[in-house]
Amino acid sequence: MKSDKKDLREQLLLYAVTDRRWLKGETLSEQVEKALKGGVTFVQLREKNLNEEGFLAEAEEIRELCGKYGVPFVVNDNVEVAMKSGADGVHVGQSDMEAGNVRKLIGKDRILGVSAQTVEQALLAQERAQALALLALGLALLRGRLNIAILRACVCALMRMVS
Repeated sequence: MKSDKKDLREQLLLYAVTDRRWLKGETLSEQVEKALKGGVTFVQLREKNLNEEGFLAEAEEIRELCGKYGVPFVVNDNVEVAMKSGADGVHVGQSDMEAGNVRKLIGKDRILGVSAQTVEQALLAQERAQALALLALGLALLRGRLNIAILRACVCALMRMVS
């Protein structure tokens, strides 16, 4: 699924990040499908405890499901799984591969998300990614470490990218 800046505004309305701790007896696919039926407009597969083979199988299944609903799908932290599974993109953190290097591997047409905890990180990711970048603020919000200056800078950077 190819995204442009106009489409990105609509796709970022409700961004879901998977978490196995919330499955409560269901499969991840069942949970993701419920989220998609409920209006999720973007899905990020986050897997910290699966081996590579299991992660790839899960990614392929979720990619197919998201494709059925016309919703973009990105893989968290694993460029190789993202590429092999046919994901629309990848999301990396600050301790993962540098955004510019990721962009070279995934090409200019795939979505690149980068976590940012500071204004400098957000601006650097935007500069080096040279395309659409998603600046993730959720973990910083949950941990209470986000101040208004970071939020303002990230929102401004995101608005520049999608306008």
